[in-house]
Amino acid sequence: MSTSTRVELALLGIRGTPPVHRTGGAGPSDDGHLVIDGLAAAIPRNADSPFVFDGDRVLRDGEDIGIGVESVGRPHFYDGATADGVSYEKIARLHGRDVLATTVVQTCIRYRRDQRCRFCSIEESLRVGSTVAVKSPEQIAEVARAAVDLDGVRQMVMTTGTSAGADRGARHLARCVRAVRAAVPELPIQVQCEPPADLKVLTDLREAGADAIGIHVESLDDEVRRRWMPGKSTVPLAEYHAAWAEAVRVFGRNQVSTYLLVGLGEDPDEMITGAKQLADAGVYPFIVPFRPQQGTLAVDVDHAPAPEAAVVEKITREVGAHLRLIDMAGADQRAGCAACGACSALSTIGG
Repeated sequence: MSTSTRVELALLGIRGTPPVHRTGGAGPSDDGHLVIDGLAAAIPRNADSPFVFDGDRVLRDGEDIGIGVESVGRPHFYDGATADGVSYEKIARLHGRDVLATTVVQTCIRYRRDQRCRFCSIEESLRVGSTVAVKSPEQIAEVARAAVDLDGVRQMVMTTGTSAGADRGARHLARCVRAVRAAVPELPIQVQCEPPADLKVLTDLREAGADAIGIHVESLDDEVRRRWMPGKSTVPLAEYHAAWAEAVRVFGRNQVSTYLLVGLGEDPDEMITGAKQLADAGVYPFIVPFRPQQGTLAVDVDHAPAPEAAVVEKITREVGAHLRLIDMAGADQRAGCAACGACSALSTIGG
């Protein structure tokens, strides 16, 4: 699959509903999960897309585009329920082909209309009843054990809405990691949170058993941050850089990552430069196109479009080339979004 085709799929999406799909929640959503030419791909579902998934092929305007496609089967663990009667599917979901993902706290102090990130829909899945507000360590550990035993899950991602505490939610993450590590010691885990005010919390997460960490900034441009992330932008970029540096010290080079969203208005050349600097500092820059999705202010209020394909491809190619030059690959992370690669085109070019 060419990078151009992968970018087009990421932006235009597909018609059709693969067996594993997601609507609402934290991170990129409203997607279907496929394996395309051997690589995990989380593709937006779009009723107006020229691409159609027909069960074993992707067609464009009725023509086979010549890429190998497999759907990811509905996992068996979805049929289970915890000891206290909560559906496993409400505790954690399958992402890609072998990643178990959960948002341990589905609420966020920044979700007020004047504070929330305009691309985020973290509380929408809670509003429609497809998840629960707080997952206990015991619930998450029970689901993780079942997902490994029944479906061969090979890694796990735990993220959280931001809490009012100085740890910004990291301490509950640590409790959840510790429980999963006890129940499934062989399962690699990535955690994701905002920079904690006390950086010692990063060591606490590592000692709890986390293998990798995502500290997601989305943009390195302060003007873009204020416009798109009014609450989150009150955390200065200097705090992000301090947290990234400490995380690299604690977790190691290329076990720390951050999302960079293309399409928020950041200058492409400045994003490329910033991404290269992050990579040189040991932080993997996960390049992902902004995905318009229902339930976000970006779509419901701003009517913001997806970015231009040429811009996404340019940034992906140039950042990917630098990652190859310095021998940094998402696939070398022990766990997490970059290790999965499904939401980005970087894996297509070996980045």
